Amino acid sequence: MTRNLIISVSAAALLFAAGAARADMDAAKRWIDGEFQPSTLSKDEQMKEMEWFIKAAQAFKGMEINVVSETITTHEYEAKVLAKAFTEITGIKVTHDLIQEGDVVEKIQTQMQSGKNIYERL
Repeated sequence: MTRNLIISVSAAALLFAAGAARADMDAAKRWIDGEFQPSTLSKDEQMKEMEWFIKAAQAFKGMEINVVSETITTHEYEAKVLAKAFTEITGIKVTHDLIQEGDVVEKIQTQMQSGKNIYERL
């Protein structure tokens, strides 16, 4: 009985993991078909890249990353569009704070002086 239970639980875990990976690939496909076009890579090449990316991120699924950037058009796009894509594809939540350049410098200095990490990416 115990052996059957272990086999059943293992099979269920594998199916769940496969289903989650499939959902991530579905999210990647939606982004590739929409926002990530045009591209120098074919859609098949993009999907291969995404498959690697999803597998690499699997161990970090459910984590949260805090990012701070100065308010410029490129960073606004990263915060509004790419952070959402990253979260949907990897399962890693990104909180992207956009602030003025002087405030970014101040936050970094405060982080360095306090030894307390507020942001994982600057």
